[in-house]
Amino acid sequence: MKLLLTLCLLLLSNTFMTLAWYGHLKFSEWSLTSKLGLFGIILLSWGLAFFEYIFQVPANRIGYEGLGGPFSIWQLKVIQEVMTLVVFSIFTLVVWKTEVFKWNYFVGFVFLVLAVFFIFKKW
Repeated sequence: MKLLLTLCLLLLSNTFMTLAWYGHLKFSEWSLTSKLGLFGIILLSWGLAFFEYIFQVPANRIGYEGLGGPFSIWQLKVIQEVMTLVVFSIFTLVVWKTEVFKWNYFVGFVFLVLAVFFIFKKW
C-alpha cells in the first residue's frame, strides 16, 4: 500500500511541477493569463509549485524506508527523476503539438531505466 501511495503522490507532484516549470511558456496563449507580466507569471508558477510540495513531501515521508516505507532515499530520487521525464514527455507531446520524440531521447530514457535497474539491484 505504501509503495502504491508513494508512486501516486510522486506522479501528482511531478505533474504540478511540470506545470509550474514549463506550463508558463504556454500561459501567454491563454486569455486568462496573457496579460500577466513576468512577476505575475512567477507568482502563478510559484503557486503551482506549492501543490507540488503538498504531494512530494508526503510521498517521500511515506516512501522512505527510514520512516517505514519501501524505498531507500536513493531509490526515491531515481523514481522521482524518471517520473519527471515521463510526465514532462507526455506534457510536451500533448501541449506542444509541434514537438517530436526523437530517437536520442529514447536512448536517454533507456539509460535512465538502466539507472533504475542499478539503483534497485541488491548487490
